[in-house]
Amino acid sequence: MPARMEVVYVREMALAAPPVRLAPAPVKRRSAVKRVTPAASTPVATEQAPAEVVTLPPEPAGPAVLAAAPPDTAASEVAPPFEWPVSTRMRYVLTGNYRGEVHGDAQVEWVRAGSRYQVHLDVSVGLVASRRMSSDGDITADGLAPRRYDQETQVAFTDAQRSSVRFEGEQVWLANGQVIPRWPGVQDTVSQFVQLAWLFDSQPGRLRVGEVVEIPLAMPRRVSIWVYDVVEEETLYTPFGEVQAFHLKPRREPRAGGDMVVDIWIAPQLRHLPVRFRIRPDPEAHLDLMLDSRPELAAPDQKTTDPTKTPTRNPR
Repeated sequence: MPARMEVVYVREMALAAPPVRLAPAPVKRRSAVKRVTPAASTPVATEQAPAEVVTLPPEPAGPAVLAAAPPDTAASEVAPPFEWPVSTRMRYVLTGNYRGEVHGDAQVEWVRAGSRYQVHLDVSVGLVASRRMSSDGDITADGLAPRRYDQETQVAFTDAQRSSVRFEGEQVWLANGQVIPRWPGVQDTVSQFVQLAWLFDSQPGRLRVGEVVEIPLAMPRRVSIWVYDVVEEETLYTPFGEVQAFHLKPRREPRAGGDMVVDIWIAPQLRHLPVRFRIRPDPEAHLDLMLDSRPELAAPDQKTTDPTKTPTRNPR
């Protein structure tokens, strides 16, 4: 997996004032996206077993891009100019059931250096299993533009399983050997969490019960549109106090051998970062991640070390 950018965290994020409560959305909108027809896909020869068919969006017009919805009077809010947060680390306590009761911990890390970013999600289920997921890419005017996604899964007494997705120009290379057109606004498994924070921080009226968010996701074996419903506003009780959050529920159910299904609780008081996750890897298992402490922040002017860049030597 690519080397991680290094940063030192020096302070905790303060809770912002609770946001103004908005009335539920009058109509659930599916038209939260702009659709563009991609170019034809490029075949790739591979010695692997036949790859799974890529799941295309239901409309033949093409894939989706996470974009602004048409404004409406009830949800309109004037948001200040968006500023990407400094490098941030969030720690979680893990509980759940995976072939029995399990406990563990997890960490989400957002690291930025200029227009470059990395997002890391590390999950450890005791001594049973662990998974590392990383996104590496660029910060643009339209949010995050991943370059590559890597994941490594380790189960006790077995070899680590690794897979990668690469985003190169107008193409996406999946872990199963397929190459498909790059859909506008496409995200990966972990970049989507920060992309959602960007969306809700810049357009706070989008985060209210009844709203719908669609986002194209490139998973290791397929690309498809994921639809999230904002189903409920809740008060979560964390070790550092009560936090108001909105529950985003995906319109998918887990299935054996399928993609992980993740419910997300977004906290406006914490820059719209995720305060809770519920991961459902299959119908019989679930992992619940609850934020254990305030997010840790780097200093605003801290220099982040990018391991992919070679230092310039002074001529002698």
